[in-house]
Amino acid sequence: MTDPSNAPRPPHIGDNEPHPAPQATRWQRTFAALKYPNYRLWFRGQLVSLFGTWMQTTAQGFLIFELTHSPKYLGYVGFASGIPTWLLTLYGGVVADRVPRRALMVVTQSVMMVLAFILAALAFLHIVQPWHIIVLAFCLGVTNSFDAPARQAFVSEMVPREDLTNAIALNSTMFHSATAVGPAAAGLAYALFGAGVCFTINGLSFIAVIVALLMMKLRPWVPPERTSSVMSELKEGLRYVVTEPVVRVLISMVAVTSLLALSLTTLVPAWAVKVLGGNAATNGFLLSARGVGSLAGALTIASLGRISYRGRLVLLGALSYPVFLFAFAYVRWLPLSLLCLAIAGGGMILVMNLANALVQTTAPDRLRGRIMGSYTWIFFGFMPLGALWVGTVAEHFGEPEAVILNAVLAFLFALVVLLFFPKLRDQ
Repeated sequence: MTDPSNAPRPPHIGDNEPHPAPQATRWQRTFAALKYPNYRLWFRGQLVSLFGTWMQTTAQGFLIFELTHSPKYLGYVGFASGIPTWLLTLYGGVVADRVPRRALMVVTQSVMMVLAFILAALAFLHIVQPWHIIVLAFCLGVTNSFDAPARQAFVSEMVPREDLTNAIALNSTMFHSATAVGPAAAGLAYALFGAGVCFTINGLSFIAVIVALLMMKLRPWVPPERTSSVMSELKEGLRYVVTEPVVRVLISMVAVTSLLALSLTTLVPAWAVKVLGGNAATNGFLLSARGVGSLAGALTIASLGRISYRGRLVLLGALSYPVFLFAFAYVRWLPLSLLCLAIAGGGMILVMNLANALVQTTAPDRLRGRIMGSYTWIFFGFMPLGALWVGTVAEHFGEPEAVILNAVLAFLFALVVLLFFPKLRDQ
């Protein structure tokens, strides 16, 4: 019987369009995946939706800090959203291999839209309480446990394997374009109109991605042949992740970055007020600065085309972002704080973006949903643990000390990978 992972893949809608020539311009290399019509729809819809997501994330963090004046509660929200990740994301990866991913995402995105409108209503009625935010964060985490593996694996249905790295880089570009603009816009909107407006904008933004998904012209979905149970399939995906050395170390790097670096976002509202003496607008500017750096990093990766030294760039990012987080912990002047966060954001995106691309290009098609389920489980699962960790450390020792500790630990881990896993440099 033929292994479906080795079988010839049917052409994608749009695959008959010419690929960029070897002498393609930097612009063509940077945006190569946009020549596929389905990916163009995806890119536009996601860009709008992610802008709304960052509007809500920024406003939600500042709102709960206003209600509680405690960095510990910032950690609670992050932890509540992550509990479902630990419980459900691996199963979500199995589901993403068993059902049409587009249909699954239409359902999950619709549920997320409803949750955003509920939070907006609570804010407009001035009855929102910290426990409301925590419960809704938990519900959002449940939905994201099924949405994220499908979303990660869905990229391969829109572009062929040779342009997968570019498509993932462009996914990151749109994510961080929204990160660069959304938090700053949320900070200003929050200061002028209140949190309810930010949550409403997020609810409306989901319409864009739902419409984009419905407009795509995809190959007919063929139900995969199943000869084993859900648990057996789940174990098969985990076995691949554990036994493939390169995949194992890449996912470990994602875990450390999520645990020690991305989780620091939860401290930004407290940092804006207590360390820099700012307000909601300062909170937005700090989050946007990280997004600007991440956007620059993502565009750089996309512009390099089908690069052959991705492993070295992953290591560069893993060694550089802790250095600038360490510097950020000592800075008290807003412009320099923004610069440190921007450069650190660029380093983080080298790790997250290229690790994603290397894992996806290594993964066999028949296991893709489950492998990306494992990747998503680590990415989203370690972030709330990090949020709880950094919130607790900040509560007892202070925000700067929490950032310093995380930066030192992240740097030491990157150094271990550099010294003891030379194979990564060859990827």
